[in-house]
Amino acid sequence: MTESFMWQPPALGTILPRALLGMTVVTGLIDAVSFLSLGRVFTANMTGNVVLLAFASTGVPGVSVARSLTALLAFLVGAAAGGRIIAGSIADEPLRGALPTFGLESVLLAGATLAALGYEAPSSPHNGQMYAMIVLTSVAMGMRNAGVRKLGVPDLTTTVLTLTITALAADSSLARGSNPRWQRRVASVFALFGGAALGAAIVRHSVFLALLVATLTSLLCSLALLLSRREAAAPARPEKQ
Repeated sequence: MTESFMWQPPALGTILPRALLGMTVVTGLIDAVSFLSLGRVFTANMTGNVVLLAFASTGVPGVSVARSLTALLAFLVGAAAGGRIIAGSIADEPLRGALPTFGLESVLLAGATLAALGYEAPSSPHNGQMYAMIVLTSVAMGMRNAGVRKLGVPDLTTTVLTLTITALAADSSLARGSNPRWQRRVASVFALFGGAALGAAIVRHSVFLALLVATLTSLLCSLALLLSRREAAAPARPEKQ
C-alpha cells in the first residue's frame, strides 16, 4: 500500500476563523493608514468615521467633512456592490458568495497601494492621491464587510469590537457566564490592536509599505479560503492500494 504525501490545505472549519482574524489585522492596518496619513479619517471603522464626521460638521479643527463623507459614501458603495454580488449566491453556500468580495478587496487595496507611490502627508485639502486612497480603501472595506456579514461567524466581524468586548465581560465568570468562545474574542481584540500598532509603526516610514502589507495579508487570507473551500467541495479521492 502506497500513500501520497501531497500537501493539502487546512480544513475549511479551521482556516475560516484564522482568515477572518487576518482580515481583522488588515482593518487595523487600514485605519492606521487612514487616520494617521489621510487626514484624520477612518476608512474601515465607520462608527469612528461617523463620529469624526459629526465633529467636523461642528467646526472641530483637524477633521474634515469632505474626507469623512467621502469615506462613508465610498464604504456604502462597496457594501452595496458586495451585497449585489452575494445576492446571486446559493443560500447554503455563504462562503462561495463571500469569496468574490474578498478577492475584490485585495484588488482595491492593491490599487490604493499604487496610489500611495510617492505620497506624503496631505499638504492641501484637495490632494488627489489622498482622496484616491480614501475611496479605494473605503470601497474595499465595504465590500469585505458585506462578505463577512454573509458568513455570520460569531465574534469575528473583522471591523467592530464593541460587542465583542461587551460579550467578553457580560459572558464572563464574573457575570456568572460560561465564557463561550472567549479565545476567539480575545484573539479578535489582539488582531485589531496588532494591526493598528503595526500600521502606526510602518506609516512613519512609508504609507506605500503599510498598504502593501495590508494588501498581501488580504490576498493571503482570500487564497487560503479559496483553497480550503475547493478542497472541501472536491469529491473524496479513493485510497491507493
